[in-house]
Amino acid sequence: MTSPSQATPPDTSALATTVPAADPRDEMFSVWAPAARAVGLVLDSPDADPVPMRRAPGGWWTSGIPREQGRDYGFVVTGDDDEVSPPRPDPRSPRQPNGVHGLSRVHRLEESRWTDQAWTGRQLAGSVIYEMHVGTFSAGGTLNSAIEHLDELVELGVDMVEVMPLNAFNGEYGWGYDGVAWFAVHEPYGGPDAFQQFVDACHARGLAVCLDVVYNHLGPSGNYLPEFGPYLSAADGPWGSGLNLDGEHSGEVRRYIIDNALRWFDEFHVDALRLDAVHALHDASAVHLLEQLVVEVESLSTHLGRPLSLIAESDQNDPRTVTAREGGGLGLDGQWDDDVHHAVHAAVSGERQGYYADFGSLESLRQVLTGAFLHAGTFSTFRGRVHGRPLDVGRVPGSRFVAYTLTHDQVGNRAAGDRPSMNLTPQQQLAKAAIVLCSPFTPMLFQGEEWGARTPFCFFTSHPEPELAEAVREGRTREFAAMGWDPETVADPQDPETFRRSVLDRTEQSVDEHAEILRTYRALIALRKAEPELSDPWLGSVRVDCGVEADDNRWLVVHRGSLALVVNLGTEPSRVPLAGEAVFASGAVADDDSVFCQAFGFAVLRTR
Repeated sequence: MTSPSQATPPDTSALATTVPAADPRDEMFSVWAPAARAVGLVLDSPDADPVPMRRAPGGWWTSGIPREQGRDYGFVVTGDDDEVSPPRPDPRSPRQPNGVHGLSRVHRLEESRWTDQAWTGRQLAGSVIYEMHVGTFSAGGTLNSAIEHLDELVELGVDMVEVMPLNAFNGEYGWGYDGVAWFAVHEPYGGPDAFQQFVDACHARGLAVCLDVVYNHLGPSGNYLPEFGPYLSAADGPWGSGLNLDGEHSGEVRRYIIDNALRWFDEFHVDALRLDAVHALHDASAVHLLEQLVVEVESLSTHLGRPLSLIAESDQNDPRTVTAREGGGLGLDGQWDDDVHHAVHAAVSGERQGYYADFGSLESLRQVLTGAFLHAGTFSTFRGRVHGRPLDVGRVPGSRFVAYTLTHDQVGNRAAGDRPSMNLTPQQQLAKAAIVLCSPFTPMLFQGEEWGARTPFCFFTSHPEPELAEAVREGRTREFAAMGWDPETVADPQDPETFRRSVLDRTEQSVDEHAEILRTYRALIALRKAEPELSDPWLGSVRVDCGVEADDNRWLVVHRGSLALVVNLGTEPSRVPLAGEAVFASGAVADDDSVFCQAFGFAVLRTR
């Protein structure tokens, strides 16, 4: 895919972008390199003599050579200083069979392999999401081996599978957030054909697919974009240089990002994208990149006849991210909500270090369950400043906030990659699950959570460059020190054993407490789907009663219409004064006028 699409968004007067001169229907090799003095096309071998390319309008270079399926190619770029680069991959490379430093390969999916013609999609609201990392989800560590376990997710009650980044990155294994070839699928996972097969298999089972994508930075190894043009901004972000979204030539850079997003939806039939760390997208344009993306995705959704969703990861606690464009927001369909995680985890675990400092009380739980954020124009101790903005619960439904008891970040960014199951009792884990699965938000599970997996999920990398490997080790140690964790417990991200230990062990599922946790997760998800009041997304109808902050009276009641979730968050048994018929219970018994809960026991009651 060497030339961009020309999808025209509605309201072009408000969302004008640079229209590239290269014709997307042009089957000839082309590349955008506006500052180059010359560009050569290398074919078949990196040692081949470059074929000179012709300058075209808009900073593009073209050739008269057709892009033939399966052909390897690259570009050599001559800069202003007359220095000629070695052969570089195509910035829009559809496949990198020999890694991110090798030649690109022309690759088109075989349309006849799709069997999902009857698939009508799935919207975010009402869905239960399951986050997975392909390399550790199955023993095989590939997209094809992941397919073997999709039926387990169907039985669990999952509606949407969220896959951590698949874009090509250097090394064999990693989290994927350091990708550099955004249009290619990581070859060790199986490459683009395997991803096509995975999406098709998900759709055959009624599962939607959400792909995690990273547009706020590029990885440190194999990023050759600056040699082609001004893709990067001058300002550094938390992970290095950000993208040039509002400077000179930024129209093509924005087109590069949006075309990438549209490719996953259109060519790979993906149903949703999770946009990594959108707070790191620095854009001073009148029309923010995210708003432009929303408009173009809406157009594509209309054309394809199925819902397409955009889900942001944002650290801003700003409801405008998911507020409709007509209401002055960016219009994304959803966003991750870390405040819910922090409030639930701190209340159950007792942890108060780092960003948990302001969480853990029953009152903090009440606030997030009724208003999505704890920090909503209030002081954040961890940040040392006022943070967030209040949510208008009458205008924005809770289904636009993705809630969870753990994610790859909340586990993998712990020093030892330890899951809650490695520190909490089974009943504590289930209490957390009950709060999230009975909440007005869109619930998400992280792989293995449903049976209380005891395998860690560590941060792991396989950087071939020794200096880069050491820099990652040092950076992780500094980060964990800020959270108050012992540096001696930090898992070495470059040790292959760190990766191997993170692979799920499915033999746990049928053993003792793990089997009971799995049974309870299935029951809670089934209850959520059976009872409309539990999936009702409107926060204004949620009422929360709390006990007092004492071990024997530390309870929470979440009223959802005629249903109520009663949870004991104390370390001692407690009797909660609420009458009703138990619909489901774990570690709790309902009497005529109260519910007796063991430590961290819970019950869902029908109160009228």
